[in-house]
Amino acid sequence: MNPFKNRTRYRASIVALLAALALGNGARAQVSPAPAAQPAATNAPEAPQEQATQPPCEQPPPLVSWSDYNGPLNKVVGVFARKLERKSVHPPHYKPGVTLCSLSVKDKFVLQAQDAADPITFLTAGYYAGISQAENDDRQFHQGAAGYARRFGAAYADQASSKFFAGFVFPSIFSEDPRYYRMAHGSGKKRLGHAVSHLFVAHRDTGTREFNYSLWLGTISAFSLSNVYHPGNKRGFSPTAESVGFSFANDVGFDVLREFWPEVSRKFKLPFRDQHEPGSP
Repeated sequence: MNPFKNRTRYRASIVALLAALALGNGARAQVSPAPAAQPAATNAPEAPQEQATQPPCEQPPPLVSWSDYNGPLNKVVGVFARKLERKSVHPPHYKPGVTLCSLSVKDKFVLQAQDAADPITFLTAGYYAGISQAENDDRQFHQGAAGYARRFGAAYADQASSKFFAGFVFPSIFSEDPRYYRMAHGSGKKRLGHAVSHLFVAHRDTGTREFNYSLWLGTISAFSLSNVYHPGNKRGFSPTAESVGFSFANDVGFDVLREFWPEVSRKFKLPFRDQHEPGSP
């Protein structure tokens, strides 16, 4: 049995449940970020006209952190929300000449490193290792504590390699932004379509869009590498394609959850600070 397929199937079922609850809450708009502050005028001498000014860019709103949640199990909920928000972007309403600031190569590396070091990533690896141990995947790892440790290492390597390839290597090569850009307004059907389309469409660092090479090549590279340390993996095109398909379904589920996370937090009355209703001040 392919451990990758089991892992993505269990995760996809959880994500699908949360996304369905969010969609049932209806489509709502989201608060627009405050416009970027304009530099103050000075009486300094005029700069030479040959110095071209760079078009302004706007930083996305700050991410959700532990301190943004005031409620029970605050650290657990805060960690989960932070993992979702880390790769989510709230695009501003259209302003002439203003775009979101892109990520540098260093920023992309830091982003995937933070995601790989996130406590949820370790918990996820532990969960998948337990499922793999119970179903006796990768039989060469054997059972017992030593077997679980090997499965945990392999499961964490799955997580880390996927983030490394799809979140840093290929986004740097193709100058793509690995984050998900929320639509945050419009009908629920339109926002759902926007979330699903991220599987095929990526934002470039220049603000334009192109095919999501980073996600596709990153996912395939991670699965190919996993054959090295997963002795129980089935080789060949068909098993790999099946596992990649489950992984893509999981990615779509998380993008839907990212798109509707404000609705999810309101539906479950999660007491996040500054989680206002759309259009509220």
